[in-house]
Amino acid sequence: VQLQASGGGLVQPGGSLRLTCATSGVTPDHYATGWFRQAPGKAREFVAAVSRSGGNAIYSDSVKGRFTISKDSAKNTVYLQMNNVEPEDTAVYYCVADPNLPKPPGWSKAWDYWGRGTLVTVSS
Repeated sequence: VQLQASGGGLVQPGGSLRLTCATSGVTPDHYATGWFRQAPGKAREFVAAVSRSGGNAIYSDSVKGRFTISKDSAKNTVYLQMNNVEPEDTAVYYCVADPNLPKPPGWSKAWDYWGRGTLVTVSS
């Protein structure tokens, strides 16, 4: 199982960015998938997750209404659309996967598979 996040970069406050997580050995329809992030000097933080069926999407309060998680099973890819970004969104973003959606999804140790991160910097 391999997960590879990409799409990070420098974006201005209020701008948008889409992160991509390419999966191999993991079919998004058969796994719950999600995103975590870690800002410099801070603990790892849950961002969003979606169930295997895609019918249940969960977001942290800090990104709700601004970020959207989605998946394209035909492409074995999971996305995180980030809109109206804020400087506080600056972090390394990691995609994760697990056969079952952990309860609670914010418990990082419950996720079996982690990919390498991609850095997002929000700055003017």
